[in-house]
Amino acid sequence: MSMKTEETEHGPVELWTPAEVARAHAEIVLIDVRSPQEFALERIEGALLMPLQEFRPGRLPGQGGKRLVLHCGSGMRSGKAARMCLDAGITPIAHMEGGMAAWKESGQEYIGTDMSTGAPKPMRQDA
Repeated sequence: MSMKTEETEHGPVELWTPAEVARAHAEIVLIDVRSPQEFALERIEGALLMPLQEFRPGRLPGQGGKRLVLHCGSGMRSGKAARMCLDAGITPIAHMEGGMAAWKESGQEYIGTDMSTGAPKPMRQDA
């Protein structure tokens, strides 16, 4: 996969687009670092929640050869979490550029909340 890499003082962080994350969904472990409230309202199917305020790189699930890709609302929190992973010796590490906002803008499906019932349901923003 040819994705961008951001060099940080902690080491390289891969920057994945929503399309790259969607294509590789079965081969990656997607970690959502947003708040539980944000996650409850809308989330990417299959993403695991580890809010940034409780983020502990040593507690991340064993990847079993799968790449870890972090995401948040806009890319700011997942970038911080990626640097924390590098500091803890977890490499390679990736995060999704633009976060949940970019995921929705690119027309990817996500689990949202049906405002009439409060139940989760698959949604797609009209591109």
